[in-house]
Amino acid sequence: MSLVTHVQQRALQNPDKIAYHFMGKNTTYAEFDQSVERFATALQSLGIVKGDHVGFLLGNSPHFLISLYATMRIGATAVPINPIYTPEEISYIIKNSDAKAIIALDAFLPLVEKAAGVFSSVENYVICETDQATTEKLAALPNALKAKVKSFTFLVSTTEPNTSPVEVSPDDNAVILYTSGTTGHPKGAMLTFNNIYSNARDIAEYLTINTDDRVIATLPVFHVFALTVVVNAPLLMGATILLVPKFSPQDVFKIAKEHKATIFAGVPTMYNFLYQFPEGNVEDFSTLRLAISGGSSLPVALLHNFEEKFHVRISEGYGLSEASPVTCFNPIDRDRKPGSIGTNIVNVENKVVNELGEEVPVGEVGELIVRGPNVMKGYYKMPEETENAIRDGWLYTGDLARQDEEGYFFIVDRKKDTIIVGGYNVYPREVEEVLFGHPGVIEAAVIGVPDPNFGEEVLAFVVKKDASLTEEQIQAFCSEKLAKFKIPKRIEFLEELPKNTTGKILRRSLKVQTV
Repeated sequence: MSLVTHVQQRALQNPDKIAYHFMGKNTTYAEFDQSVERFATALQSLGIVKGDHVGFLLGNSPHFLISLYATMRIGATAVPINPIYTPEEISYIIKNSDAKAIIALDAFLPLVEKAAGVFSSVENYVICETDQATTEKLAALPNALKAKVKSFTFLVSTTEPNTSPVEVSPDDNAVILYTSGTTGHPKGAMLTFNNIYSNARDIAEYLTINTDDRVIATLPVFHVFALTVVVNAPLLMGATILLVPKFSPQDVFKIAKEHKATIFAGVPTMYNFLYQFPEGNVEDFSTLRLAISGGSSLPVALLHNFEEKFHVRISEGYGLSEASPVTCFNPIDRDRKPGSIGTNIVNVENKVVNELGEEVPVGEVGELIVRGPNVMKGYYKMPEETENAIRDGWLYTGDLARQDEEGYFFIVDRKKDTIIVGGYNVYPREVEEVLFGHPGVIEAAVIGVPDPNFGEEVLAFVVKKDASLTEEQIQAFCSEKLAKFKIPKRIEFLEELPKNTTGKILRRSLKVQTV
Protein backbone atom coordinates (compact mmCIF):
# COMPACT_ATOMS: atom_id res chain seq x y z
CA MET A 1 0.00 0.00 0.00
CA SER A 2 1.24 3.52 -0.78
CA LEU A 3 0.16 7.12 -0.30
CA VAL A 4 -1.05 7.20 -3.90
CA THR A 5 -3.30 4.15 -3.60
CA HIS A 6 -4.67 5.32 -0.25
CA VAL A 7 -5.71 8.69 -1.70
CA GLN A 8 -7.26 6.91 -4.70
CA GLN A 9 -9.30 4.82 -2.25
CA ARG A 10 -10.42 7.96 -0.42
CA ALA A 11 -11.70 9.34 -3.72
CA LEU A 12 -13.68 6.15 -4.34
CA GLN A 13 -15.02 5.78 -0.80
CA ASN A 14 -15.88 9.42 -0.11
CA PRO A 15 -15.74 11.30 -3.43
CA ASP A 16 -17.54 14.43 -2.21
CA LYS A 17 -15.33 14.96 0.86
CA ILE A 18 -13.24 18.15 0.60
CA ALA A 19 -9.59 17.27 0.02
CA TYR A 20 -8.32 20.85 0.15
CA HIS A 21 -9.47 24.45 0.27
CA PHE A 22 -7.45 27.13 -1.54
CA MET A 23 -8.18 30.80 -2.14
CA GLY A 24 -11.93 30.46 -1.62
CA LYS A 25 -12.36 27.24 -3.63
CA ASN A 26 -13.02 23.73 -2.35
CA THR A 27 -11.73 20.66 -4.21
CA THR A 28 -13.18 17.23 -3.45
CA TYR A 29 -11.19 14.01 -3.26
CA ALA A 30 -12.82 12.89 -6.53
CA GLU A 31 -11.80 16.13 -8.27
CA PHE A 32 -8.29 15.95 -6.83
CA ASP A 33 -7.88 12.34 -7.95
CA GLN A 34 -9.08 13.17 -11.45
CA SER A 35 -6.59 16.08 -11.75
CA VAL A 36 -3.81 13.81 -10.51
CA GLU A 37 -4.73 11.13 -13.05
CA ARG A 38 -4.89 13.65 -15.90
CA PHE A 39 -1.53 15.20 -15.04
CA ALA A 40 0.06 11.79 -14.51
CA THR A 41 -1.07 10.83 -18.02
CA ALA A 42 0.31 14.12 -19.36
CA LEU A 43 3.69 13.49 -17.73
CA GLN A 44 3.83 10.06 -19.33
CA SER A 45 2.99 11.62 -22.70
CA LEU A 46 5.97 13.94 -22.20
CA GLY A 47 8.21 10.90 -21.82
CA ILE A 48 8.47 10.76 -18.03
CA VAL A 49 8.84 7.15 -16.93
CA LYS A 50 9.40 5.25 -13.69
CA GLY A 51 12.62 6.36 -11.99
CA ASP A 52 12.86 9.74 -13.76
CA HIS A 53 13.40 12.82 -11.61
CA VAL A 54 10.94 15.74 -11.76
CA GLY A 55 11.91 19.05 -10.16
CA PHE A 56 9.29 21.28 -8.50
CA LEU A 57 9.65 25.06 -8.20
CA LEU A 58 6.27 25.44 -6.54
CA GLY A 59 4.84 27.08 -3.45
CA ASN A 60 1.69 26.40 -1.44
CA SER A 61 -0.89 25.78 -4.14
CA PRO A 62 -2.90 22.94 -5.70
CA HIS A 63 -0.18 22.76 -8.38
CA PHE A 64 2.16 21.25 -5.80
CA LEU A 65 -0.34 18.68 -4.50
CA ILE A 66 -1.35 17.56 -7.99
CA SER A 67 2.24 17.46 -9.24
CA LEU A 68 3.46 15.46 -6.24
CA TYR A 69 0.80 12.76 -6.47
CA ALA A 70 0.90 12.61 -10.28
CA THR A 71 4.68 12.15 -10.21
CA MET A 72 4.46 9.39 -7.62
CA ARG A 73 1.56 7.72 -9.47
CA ILE A 74 3.80 6.99 -12.47
CA GLY A 75 6.71 5.84 -10.31
CA ALA A 76 8.83 8.94 -10.95
CA THR A 77 10.73 10.83 -8.24
CA ALA A 78 9.71 14.29 -7.05
CA VAL A 79 12.47 16.80 -6.32
CA PRO A 80 10.94 19.79 -4.45
CA ILE A 81 13.13 22.91 -4.60
CA ASN A 82 12.75 25.95 -2.39
CA PRO A 83 11.42 28.58 -4.83
CA ILE A 84 13.05 31.44 -2.93
CA TYR A 85 16.52 30.07 -3.62
CA THR A 86 18.71 32.11 -5.95
CA PRO A 87 19.18 31.00 -9.58
CA GLU A 88 22.65 29.76 -8.63
CA GLU A 89 21.29 27.55 -5.83
CA ILE A 90 18.42 26.29 -7.98
CA SER A 91 20.81 25.48 -10.82
CA TYR A 92 22.98 23.33 -8.58
CA ILE A 93 20.02 21.20 -7.46
CA ILE A 94 18.63 20.82 -10.99
CA LYS A 95 22.01 19.67 -12.27
CA ASN A 96 22.85 17.44 -9.31
CA SER A 97 19.45 15.77 -9.27
CA ASP A 98 19.51 14.92 -13.01
CA ALA A 99 15.98 16.31 -13.34
CA LYS A 100 14.30 15.32 -16.61
CA ALA A 101 11.42 17.79 -16.23
CA ILE A 102 10.74 20.93 -14.20
CA ILE A 103 7.31 22.04 -12.99
CA ALA A 104 7.48 25.72 -12.08
CA LEU A 105 5.40 28.69 -11.03
CA ASP A 106 4.84 31.23 -13.79
CA ALA A 107 7.09 33.66 -11.91
CA PHE A 108 9.95 31.46 -13.09
CA LEU A 109 9.12 31.79 -16.80
CA PRO A 110 11.96 34.29 -17.44
CA LEU A 111 14.40 31.92 -15.72
CA VAL A 112 13.03 28.98 -17.74
CA GLU A 113 13.52 30.89 -20.98
CA LYS A 114 17.18 31.39 -20.08
CA ALA A 115 17.65 27.86 -18.74
CA ALA A 116 15.97 25.93 -21.55
CA GLY A 117 19.25 25.49 -23.40
CA VAL A 118 21.47 25.16 -20.32
CA PHE A 119 20.36 22.00 -18.52
CA SER A 120 21.05 19.07 -20.80
CA SER A 121 19.01 16.59 -18.73
CA VAL A 122 15.82 18.70 -18.66
CA GLU A 123 13.58 17.85 -21.61
CA ASN A 124 10.38 19.62 -20.58
CA TYR A 125 9.27 22.59 -18.49
CA VAL A 126 5.68 22.83 -17.26
CA ILE A 127 4.58 26.34 -16.27
CA CYS A 128 1.77 26.75 -13.74
CA GLU A 129 -0.26 29.83 -14.65
CA THR A 130 -1.69 32.10 -12.00
CA ASP A 131 -3.20 34.71 -14.35
CA GLN A 132 -4.21 35.32 -17.96
CA ALA A 133 -1.04 37.28 -18.67
CA THR A 134 1.04 34.12 -18.28
CA THR A 135 -1.17 32.26 -20.76
CA GLU A 136 -0.55 35.03 -23.28
CA LYS A 137 3.21 34.94 -22.63
CA LEU A 138 3.29 31.18 -23.20
CA ALA A 139 1.42 31.62 -26.47
CA ALA A 140 3.96 34.22 -27.57
CA LEU A 141 7.04 32.06 -26.95
CA PRO A 142 9.27 31.26 -29.94
CA ASN A 143 8.48 27.91 -31.56
CA ALA A 144 11.79 26.45 -30.41
CA LEU A 145 10.80 27.10 -26.79
CA LYS A 146 7.20 25.96 -27.21
CA ALA A 147 8.51 22.47 -27.90
CA LYS A 148 9.96 22.39 -24.39
CA VAL A 149 7.67 24.69 -22.38
CA LYS A 150 4.13 23.48 -21.65
CA SER A 151 1.10 24.90 -19.83
CA PHE A 152 0.04 23.08 -16.63
CA THR A 153 -3.55 24.24 -17.03
CA PHE A 154 -3.70 23.09 -20.65
CA LEU A 155 -2.24 19.68 -19.84
CA VAL A 156 -4.63 19.02 -16.94
CA SER A 157 -7.72 20.30 -18.73
CA THR A 158 -7.17 18.59 -22.10
CA THR A 159 -5.49 15.29 -21.28
CA GLU A 160 -7.74 12.26 -21.08
CA PRO A 161 -6.88 10.29 -17.92
CA ASN A 162 -5.28 7.05 -19.03
CA THR A 163 -2.01 6.38 -17.23
CA SER A 164 -0.07 3.29 -18.11
CA PRO A 165 0.10 0.89 -15.13
CA VAL A 166 3.33 1.23 -13.14
CA GLU A 167 4.54 -1.24 -10.53
CA VAL A 168 6.36 0.57 -7.76
CA SER A 169 8.56 -1.10 -5.16
CA PRO A 170 8.47 0.19 -1.56
CA ASP A 171 12.24 0.80 -1.89
CA ASP A 172 11.97 2.92 -5.04
CA ASN A 173 12.69 6.63 -4.59
CA ALA A 174 9.54 8.72 -4.21
CA VAL A 175 11.13 12.04 -3.23
CA ILE A 176 14.62 13.53 -3.15
CA LEU A 177 14.80 16.38 -0.65
CA TYR A 178 17.85 18.61 -0.71
CA THR A 179 19.17 19.53 2.69
CA SER A 180 22.08 21.93 2.99
CA GLY A 181 25.30 20.25 4.05
CA THR A 182 28.38 21.40 5.92
CA THR A 183 30.38 20.75 2.73
CA GLY A 184 28.80 23.88 1.27
CA HIS A 185 26.62 21.98 -1.22
CA PRO A 186 23.12 20.62 -0.53
CA LYS A 187 22.72 16.85 -0.21
CA GLY A 188 19.79 15.04 -1.78
CA ALA A 189 18.15 12.75 0.78
CA MET A 190 16.54 9.85 -1.09
CA LEU A 191 13.19 9.04 0.52
CA THR A 192 11.51 5.87 -0.69
CA PHE A 193 7.81 5.23 -1.18
CA ASN A 194 7.88 3.25 2.05
CA ASN A 195 9.75 6.01 3.91
CA ILE A 196 7.18 8.70 3.21
CA TYR A 197 4.17 6.40 3.54
CA SER A 198 5.26 4.92 6.87
CA ASN A 199 6.05 8.29 8.43
CA ALA A 200 2.75 9.82 7.29
CA ARG A 201 0.90 6.75 8.61
CA ASP A 202 2.75 6.67 11.93
CA ILE A 203 2.53 10.39 12.72
CA ALA A 204 -1.17 10.32 11.77
CA GLU A 205 -1.71 7.50 14.26
CA TYR A 206 0.39 9.21 16.94
CA LEU A 207 -1.51 12.49 16.56
CA THR A 208 -4.87 10.77 15.91
CA ILE A 209 -5.40 12.65 12.64
CA ASN A 210 -8.76 11.59 11.18
CA THR A 211 -11.21 12.32 8.39
CA ASP A 212 -12.94 15.03 10.42
CA ASP A 213 -9.77 17.10 10.84
CA ARG A 214 -9.22 20.38 9.01
CA VAL A 215 -5.50 21.12 8.89
CA ILE A 216 -4.04 24.58 8.24
CA ALA A 217 -1.15 24.28 5.78
CA THR A 218 0.78 27.53 5.89
CA LEU A 219 4.20 25.93 6.31
CA PRO A 220 6.02 25.75 2.95
CA VAL A 221 4.88 22.44 1.45
CA PHE A 222 8.22 21.86 -0.29
CA HIS A 223 9.77 21.49 3.17
CA VAL A 224 9.77 18.01 4.72
CA PHE A 225 7.91 19.07 7.90
CA ALA A 226 4.92 20.30 5.92
CA LEU A 227 5.19 17.58 3.29
CA THR A 228 4.52 14.86 5.86
CA VAL A 229 2.54 16.51 8.65
CA VAL A 230 0.19 18.88 6.79
CA VAL A 231 0.03 17.24 3.33
CA ASN A 232 0.60 13.48 3.27
CA ALA A 233 -0.74 12.52 6.70
CA PRO A 234 -4.05 14.43 6.31
CA LEU A 235 -4.61 13.13 2.75
CA LEU A 236 -3.80 9.60 3.91
CA MET A 237 -6.53 9.86 6.56
CA GLY A 238 -9.08 11.59 4.35
CA ALA A 239 -8.87 14.91 6.21
CA THR A 240 -9.20 18.40 4.69
CA ILE A 241 -6.18 20.62 4.03
CA LEU A 242 -6.69 24.38 4.41
CA LEU A 243 -3.96 25.49 2.01
CA VAL A 244 -2.56 28.98 2.65
CA PRO A 245 -0.32 30.56 -0.04
CA LYS A 246 2.06 32.09 2.50
CA PHE A 247 2.15 32.68 6.23
CA SER A 248 0.25 35.68 7.52
CA PRO A 249 -1.11 35.88 11.09
CA GLN A 250 -4.23 37.63 9.84
CA ASP A 251 -4.91 34.89 7.25
CA VAL A 252 -4.27 32.09 9.75
CA PHE A 253 -6.73 33.51 12.28
CA LYS A 254 -9.32 34.16 9.56
CA ILE A 255 -9.09 30.69 8.03
CA ALA A 256 -9.04 28.98 11.43
CA LYS A 257 -12.25 30.74 12.43
CA GLU A 258 -14.11 30.47 9.09
CA HIS A 259 -13.30 26.81 8.47
CA LYS A 260 -13.29 25.64 12.09
CA ALA A 261 -9.72 24.38 11.81
CA THR A 262 -8.74 21.56 14.15
CA ILE A 263 -4.95 21.36 13.60
CA PHE A 264 -2.29 24.01 13.07
CA ALA A 265 1.38 23.23 12.44
CA GLY A 266 4.11 25.83 12.47
CA VAL A 267 7.67 26.71 13.40
CA PRO A 268 8.42 28.78 16.53
CA THR A 269 8.68 31.98 14.48
CA MET A 270 5.07 31.56 13.37
CA TYR A 271 3.89 31.04 16.94
CA ASN A 272 5.74 34.19 17.94
CA PHE A 273 4.05 36.26 15.22
CA LEU A 274 0.62 34.78 16.05
CA TYR A 275 1.11 35.54 19.73
CA GLN A 276 2.14 39.14 19.02
CA PHE A 277 -0.62 39.80 16.47
CA PRO A 278 -2.90 42.32 18.26
CA GLU A 279 -6.13 41.23 16.55
CA GLY A 280 -5.79 37.52 17.30
CA ASN A 281 -8.08 36.22 20.03
CA VAL A 282 -9.08 33.00 21.73
CA GLU A 283 -12.31 32.68 19.71
CA ASP A 284 -10.35 32.38 16.45
CA PHE A 285 -8.66 29.22 17.68
CA SER A 286 -11.60 27.84 19.65
CA THR A 287 -11.93 24.76 17.39
CA LEU A 288 -8.23 23.86 17.39
CA ARG A 289 -7.59 20.56 19.14
CA LEU A 290 -3.89 20.42 18.33
CA ALA A 291 -1.08 22.88 17.67
CA ILE A 292 2.15 21.33 16.40
CA SER A 293 5.60 22.91 16.57
CA GLY A 294 8.79 21.78 14.86
CA GLY A 295 11.68 23.00 12.72
CA SER A 296 13.64 24.37 15.67
CA SER A 297 13.39 24.53 19.46
CA LEU A 298 10.35 26.33 20.80
CA PRO A 299 11.22 28.73 23.63
CA VAL A 300 9.41 27.59 26.77
CA ALA A 301 8.34 31.15 27.60
CA LEU A 302 6.68 31.48 24.18
CA LEU A 303 4.98 28.11 24.61
CA HIS A 304 3.45 29.17 27.94
CA ASN A 305 2.48 32.65 26.69
CA PHE A 306 0.77 31.26 23.59
CA GLU A 307 -1.12 28.60 25.51
CA GLU A 308 -2.25 31.07 28.14
CA LYS A 309 -3.52 33.52 25.51
CA PHE A 310 -5.27 31.08 23.16
CA HIS A 311 -6.07 28.11 25.42
CA VAL A 312 -4.49 25.72 22.91
CA ARG A 313 -1.84 23.18 23.89
CA ILE A 314 1.28 23.12 21.72
CA SER A 315 2.90 19.74 21.10
CA GLU A 316 6.55 19.92 20.09
CA GLY A 317 8.31 17.26 18.05
CA TYR A 318 11.56 16.55 16.28
CA GLY A 319 12.58 15.41 12.85
CA LEU A 320 15.01 15.80 9.98
CA SER A 321 14.80 15.42 6.22
CA GLU A 322 16.74 12.18 6.34
CA ALA A 323 14.00 10.61 8.50
CA SER A 324 11.00 11.72 6.41
CA PRO A 325 11.09 13.61 8.94
CA VAL A 326 9.39 12.82 12.29
CA THR A 327 11.10 10.66 14.93
CA CYS A 328 9.82 12.11 18.24
CA PHE A 329 6.70 13.90 19.40
CA ASN A 330 5.16 14.93 22.68
CA PRO A 331 2.24 12.57 23.40
CA ILE A 332 -1.20 14.12 23.13
CA ASP A 333 -2.85 11.65 25.52
CA ARG A 334 -0.65 12.30 28.54
CA ASP A 335 1.65 14.89 30.08
CA ARG A 336 3.69 17.03 27.76
CA LYS A 337 7.05 18.30 28.93
CA PRO A 338 7.91 21.86 27.92
CA GLY A 339 11.35 21.97 26.33
CA SER A 340 11.17 18.31 25.33
CA ILE A 341 10.82 16.93 21.80
CA GLY A 342 8.75 14.09 23.24
CA THR A 343 8.99 10.33 22.94
CA ASN A 344 9.39 7.79 20.14
CA ILE A 345 6.56 7.89 17.62
CA VAL A 346 5.03 4.62 16.41
CA ASN A 347 7.55 2.22 14.78
CA VAL A 348 10.49 4.59 15.25
CA GLU A 349 13.30 4.19 17.78
CA ASN A 350 15.52 6.99 19.09
CA LYS A 351 18.64 6.45 21.15
CA VAL A 352 21.37 8.61 22.69
CA VAL A 353 24.89 7.27 22.21
CA ASN A 354 28.51 8.14 22.88
CA GLU A 355 31.29 8.44 20.30
CA LEU A 356 31.58 4.65 20.14
CA GLY A 357 27.89 4.23 19.32
CA GLU A 358 27.11 2.84 22.79
CA GLU A 359 23.91 3.94 24.51
CA VAL A 360 24.57 6.35 27.37
CA PRO A 361 22.81 6.23 30.76
CA VAL A 362 19.58 8.15 31.31
CA GLY A 363 20.24 11.86 31.76
CA GLU A 364 23.63 11.86 30.04
CA VAL A 365 24.28 13.85 26.86
CA GLY A 366 25.23 12.13 23.63
CA GLU A 367 24.38 12.04 19.94
CA LEU A 368 20.80 11.30 18.98
CA ILE A 369 20.49 8.39 16.53
CA VAL A 370 17.35 7.06 14.86
CA ARG A 371 16.14 3.77 13.42
CA GLY A 372 12.87 2.95 11.63
CA PRO A 373 11.08 2.52 8.29
CA ASN A 374 11.23 6.29 7.82
CA VAL A 375 15.03 6.50 7.54
CA MET A 376 16.24 7.49 4.08
CA LYS A 377 17.94 5.19 1.60
CA GLY A 378 20.91 7.55 1.45
CA TYR A 379 22.18 10.73 -0.22
CA TYR A 380 21.90 10.90 -4.00
CA LYS A 381 25.29 10.34 -5.64
CA MET A 382 27.08 10.76 -2.28
CA PRO A 383 28.06 7.26 -1.06
CA GLU A 384 30.66 8.51 1.44
CA GLU A 385 28.21 10.95 3.03
CA THR A 386 25.67 8.12 3.19
CA GLU A 387 28.09 5.75 4.96
CA ASN A 388 28.90 8.46 7.47
CA ALA A 389 25.23 9.19 8.19
CA ILE A 390 23.83 5.63 8.34
CA ARG A 391 25.72 3.04 10.37
CA ASP A 392 24.39 -0.41 11.20
CA GLY A 393 20.89 0.72 10.26
CA TRP A 394 20.98 3.78 12.52
CA LEU A 395 20.79 7.36 11.25
CA TYR A 396 23.26 9.59 13.09
CA THR A 397 21.57 12.99 13.41
CA GLY A 398 24.56 14.98 14.65
CA ASP A 399 22.35 16.54 17.31
CA LEU A 400 23.26 16.33 20.97
CA ALA A 401 20.45 15.14 23.22
CA ARG A 402 19.58 13.51 26.53
CA GLN A 403 16.75 11.21 27.59
CA ASP A 404 14.96 11.25 30.93
CA GLU A 405 13.69 8.32 32.98
CA GLU A 406 10.24 8.51 31.34
CA GLY A 407 11.55 8.23 27.78
CA TYR A 408 11.29 11.91 26.86
CA PHE A 409 14.11 13.34 24.75
CA PHE A 410 15.62 16.82 25.04
CA ILE A 411 17.83 18.44 22.40
CA VAL A 412 20.85 19.99 24.07
CA ASP A 413 22.51 21.59 21.07
CA ARG A 414 21.90 21.77 17.35
CA LYS A 415 23.74 19.94 14.66
CA LYS A 416 27.24 21.41 14.78
CA ASP A 417 27.01 25.08 13.88
CA THR A 418 23.68 25.07 12.04
CA ILE A 419 21.79 28.37 12.16
CA ILE A 420 17.99 28.13 11.98
CA VAL A 421 16.30 31.26 10.62
CA GLY A 422 12.51 31.04 10.83
CA GLY A 423 12.65 27.25 10.52
CA TYR A 424 15.10 27.25 7.59
CA ASN A 425 18.57 25.78 7.98
CA VAL A 426 21.55 28.01 7.21
CA TYR A 427 24.99 26.45 7.26
CA PRO A 428 27.88 28.82 8.07
CA ARG A 429 30.33 27.38 5.57
CA GLU A 430 27.96 27.99 2.64
CA VAL A 431 27.72 31.67 3.60
CA GLU A 432 31.45 31.88 4.29
CA GLU A 433 32.24 30.52 0.82
CA VAL A 434 30.32 33.42 -0.68
CA LEU A 435 31.98 35.96 1.62
CA PHE A 436 35.40 34.63 0.73
CA GLY A 437 34.49 35.17 -2.93
CA HIS A 438 34.27 38.93 -2.40
CA PRO A 439 37.50 40.58 -3.60
CA GLY A 440 37.56 42.89 -0.60
CA VAL A 441 37.33 40.15 2.04
CA ILE A 442 40.39 38.53 3.61
CA GLU A 443 38.70 36.25 6.11
CA ALA A 444 35.18 35.55 7.27
CA ALA A 445 33.33 33.51 9.85
CA VAL A 446 29.61 33.10 10.34
CA ILE A 447 27.58 32.24 13.43
CA GLY A 448 23.96 32.39 14.53
CA VAL A 449 22.75 34.74 17.22
CA PRO A 450 19.30 35.00 18.86
CA ASP A 451 16.60 36.95 17.04
CA PRO A 452 13.26 37.73 18.75
CA ASN A 453 11.20 37.15 15.60
CA PHE A 454 13.00 34.48 13.57
CA GLY A 455 14.69 32.47 16.31
CA GLU A 456 18.17 33.23 15.00
CA GLU A 457 19.84 35.60 12.58
CA VAL A 458 23.06 35.26 10.60
CA LEU A 459 25.99 37.27 11.95
CA ALA A 460 29.19 37.49 9.92
CA PHE A 461 32.63 38.51 11.14
CA VAL A 462 34.82 39.88 8.36
CA VAL A 463 38.45 40.95 8.01
CA LYS A 464 38.58 43.31 5.04
CA LYS A 465 41.32 44.42 2.69
CA ASP A 466 39.94 47.86 1.98
CA ALA A 467 38.88 50.13 4.82
CA SER A 468 36.13 51.61 2.65
CA LEU A 469 34.28 48.31 2.28
CA THR A 470 30.86 48.60 3.93
CA GLU A 471 28.30 46.22 5.43
CA GLU A 472 25.78 47.18 2.72
CA GLN A 473 28.22 46.36 -0.10
CA ILE A 474 28.88 42.89 1.29
CA GLN A 475 25.17 42.21 1.80
CA ALA A 476 24.46 43.28 -1.79
CA PHE A 477 27.17 40.88 -2.98
CA CYS A 478 25.64 38.05 -0.95
CA SER A 479 22.14 38.76 -2.30
CA GLU A 480 23.31 37.71 -5.76
CA LYS A 481 24.37 34.26 -4.55
CA LEU A 482 22.29 33.43 -1.49
CA ALA A 483 18.62 33.13 -0.61
CA LYS A 484 17.39 36.08 1.44
CA PHE A 485 17.24 34.19 4.75
CA LYS A 486 20.91 33.18 4.39
CA ILE A 487 22.26 36.71 3.91
CA PRO A 488 24.05 38.03 7.03
CA LYS A 489 21.73 40.43 8.78
CA ARG A 490 24.70 41.98 10.54
CA ILE A 491 28.39 42.18 9.69
CA GLU A 492 31.07 43.05 12.20
CA PHE A 493 34.52 44.01 10.99
CA LEU A 494 37.52 42.71 12.95
CA GLU A 495 41.28 43.16 12.61
CA GLU A 496 41.68 39.38 12.84
CA LEU A 497 39.65 36.28 13.61
CA PRO A 498 40.40 34.06 16.62
CA LYS A 499 42.17 30.83 15.65
CA ASN A 500 43.65 27.76 17.26
CA THR A 501 47.27 26.64 16.87
CA THR A 502 46.55 24.95 13.53
CA GLY A 503 45.00 28.11 12.10
CA LYS A 504 41.39 26.94 12.37
CA ILE A 505 38.95 29.75 13.03
CA LEU A 506 37.29 29.38 16.44
CA ARG A 507 33.59 30.07 16.05
CA ARG A 508 33.05 29.32 19.72
CA SER A 509 35.23 32.28 20.66
CA LEU A 510 33.18 34.51 18.38
CA LYS A 511 29.98 33.31 20.03
CA VAL A 512 31.41 34.14 23.45
CA GLN A 513 32.14 37.68 22.22
CA THR A 514 28.48 38.18 21.31
CA VAL A 515 27.07 37.04 24.66
